[in-house]
Amino acid sequence: MTEKSKYLVGIFDDDEVLIKAIDKIRALGVKIHEVFTPFPIHDLDVHLGHPRTRLGKAAFLFGLTGTTLGILMQTSMLGFMWPMNIGGKDHLAYPDFVPVTFEATVLCAALGLVGTFLASNGLGPGKQAKMFDKRSTDDKFVMAIELGKNTSFTQAQLEQILTESGVSEKPIEKEL
Repeated sequence: MTEKSKYLVGIFDDDEVLIKAIDKIRALGVKIHEVFTPFPIHDLDVHLGHPRTRLGKAAFLFGLTGTTLGILMQTSMLGFMWPMNIGGKDHLAYPDFVPVTFEATVLCAALGLVGTFLASNGLGPGKQAKMFDKRSTDDKFVMAIELGKNTSFTQAQLEQILTESGVSEKPIEKEL
């Protein structure tokens, strides 16, 4: 069984206050574990300091794999395994391969990206979600700071920093 971590949780009412708080807290050198919002906030990942995603490169590689597999499949089937004379056309009429190749590209890219996304985010069957506050799915913005990661600040100092940053409720300690 994994060891539980302690977090200090701040709850915000407004997304603009949250963004200003993130910038202020990160400027002080505090590492923010995660922020949960009821709707997507543009550039939140930039404010949190997350690196640019590499899912686009993965999509290209999965799509390239699908294109290659689609062409190889049709070439082997129609050119070597079961060559058929359809309307007097050549066995390997590559312009006719476009629809199947396109579909194989989209299928491999979509399935590969779903698997990559789930694996890179630690999601999937049997995983328990860390829910710091259920209201984050409705109307509140939740910021979690892992207490063990910020050794230069005490819990009281972190509570003071969160309070000065505009939390709507007193910061609470949670163990997940």
